[in-house]
Amino acid sequence: MKKITRSVVARLLPGRAQHAHKGDFGRVLVVAGSRRMCGAGLLCAKSALLAGAGLVYWALPKSMQPSFAAALPEVITLPLPETKTGEIAQSAWPTLKDFITQHKPTVLAVGPGMGNSPLLPVLLRQANIPLVVDADALNTVARLQLFSYQKPVVFTPHPGEMARLLKMDVAVAEKSRVAQVTRLAQQTHHVCVLKGHQTLVALSHGIQTDIWQNTTGGPALAKAGSGDVLAGLIAGLWAQQGAKDARSAFQMAACAVYLHGLAGDLAAAESSSYSVLACDVAAQVGKAFSQVTKEEHIL
Repeated sequence: MKKITRSVVARLLPGRAQHAHKGDFGRVLVVAGSRRMCGAGLLCAKSALLAGAGLVYWALPKSMQPSFAAALPEVITLPLPETKTGEIAQSAWPTLKDFITQHKPTVLAVGPGMGNSPLLPVLLRQANIPLVVDADALNTVARLQLFSYQKPVVFTPHPGEMARLLKMDVAVAEKSRVAQVTRLAQQTHHVCVLKGHQTLVALSHGIQTDIWQNTTGGPALAKAGSGDVLAGLIAGLWAQQGAKDARSAFQMAACAVYLHGLAGDLAAAESSSYSVLACDVAAQVGKAFSQVTKEEHIL
């Protein structure tokens, strides 16, 4: 099992040419949020921008749009119809489908804070685009066993979500965690990120499964919203690679979990592992990139 280290990430990170423009760095569409969990989409969309994506779109319930467009002016928002309880409605699909056709996002990150949105089964079945599947979208995948996709996918479960996906007990021991991430990677033939202490990133090809283990992060990340930041980082990095295939997804997911963990470590160093919020992790992403790309700034 390979360790994800600073040198590995420095070698894999997408380049940033001096003459580049925003069109060179990919477009991320985030479908996230509900009235009860407004902030999840903001954390995800903001983190996609912090990862370096050139353009980020955010599809969200229409009642949230005025406030959150002001809170994150760098994203382009798409207000969608919502249910009486504030989740994105199934009737939003034609609007979202037309938006995807028109704007051609490179990657779609779906799930954070969406609750029981009736849009999720339709989107997961019909969106023909590379996906980062997180949070409530994973629960829909588990419930309906939606593992077959034409385009590459990154699944990002925490241990409880992984147990639901595989219909198994929650893995605690490291050996069990490795076994579960291997099983999901082999079952889906997509990239699987099992979050937790020393997050695992897996991809199967043939009878072989590559598993990389993260070396950053700690209890500071054990806080609501942390996974939303990670989903945005994965989508933002992968979009810069053009989301070409599963291998690029695997490599960018590995970079994202390392940077996410390092940002958590930096945030904890400024306050404590008790007091770090997900927004504090996002605020340290830039410094994490700097430490990876400039050797003299290594922590």
